[in-house]
Amino acid sequence: MPRPRRTAVHVRTPATSANLGPGFDALGLALELYDEIEVRLRDDERVVVEVDGEGAGELPQDERHLVVRAMRETFEAAGERLPGLELRCRNRIPHGRGLGSSAAAIVAGVSAATTLLGGGDPETGELDRDRVFQLAADIEGHPDNVAPCVHGGFAIAWRGEKAWRVLSVPPSPRLRPVVCIPGERLSTERARGLLPTSVPHGDAAFSAGRAALLVAAVSGHPELLFEATEDRLHESYRAPAMPASAELIRTLRERDRLAAVVSGAGPTVLVLGHVPDADVETDRERRPVQNSDDLADSIQERTGTGWHIRPLRIDPAGVCISSPRS
Repeated sequence: MPRPRRTAVHVRTPATSANLGPGFDALGLALELYDEIEVRLRDDERVVVEVDGEGAGELPQDERHLVVRAMRETFEAAGERLPGLELRCRNRIPHGRGLGSSAAAIVAGVSAATTLLGGGDPETGELDRDRVFQLAADIEGHPDNVAPCVHGGFAIAWRGEKAWRVLSVPPSPRLRPVVCIPGERLSTERARGLLPTSVPHGDAAFSAGRAALLVAAVSGHPELLFEATEDRLHESYRAPAMPASAELIRTLRERDRLAAVVSGAGPTVLVLGHVPDADVETDRERRPVQNSDDLADSIQERTGTGWHIRPLRIDPAGVCISSPRS
């Protein structure tokens, strides 16, 4: 059996916010908050895991770790056996908050394994993103977080006839995302368990129209975000599991007319603010300046001390691979 073609790789994966209101299991946004991993192969068959930051002292430090499990599935899909390795994780994405921490771990594991097997070049950053997306979505079971984590920006994802599909749409430079992160956690499994098996036809039609409008709002008409983020498919059903988040969303929407939604399965609240065209600035790289401090400050007045309010830029690149730094 052939050995991996590389012996070490560094991977960076962004946080993601899925659904964005009515885009249930289909729409997602990549955010500039990152987990990083470094993988080095060992001469023996041991798997050694170190975790720093989010999840330290809680996550498994052996083959049960999600990054290692994703690596194993990627090696097996290539007809190879997972070798011994050292995995070092530096986690910044909060766990159990609806910001795609599991997708980030899965994409990191698939990307690392793909690169070690010769499918990516750490020197150039080249990676077979479609292969990573297919494998990661299979492992995750749904594509809405995986798609922007792999491709960056704003992504529309769905299950095609034979494979997962994704369309990346450039987001408007006028967007100003702010995340409101509570102290408590909520598992995706519990949040999904609250959803009904069917919804009224009127609610489905309403949400379909809003999801279509949301694509237009995010990609070029952010002045429509308030209406575009109205949802009747999942948020109200999940509200009993996250009462503080539901109340914050109600307050921000009713009192402040802000486009506030549940981020993924929650309980983080995502606020999609925007500025007029004249206020959009660019830096030397011609990237939009995402200065949301004023919006974050106004939201902080509504939340108190139990929340971490953080403005975040939109990540344009998705997963990035490179050679280890040392």
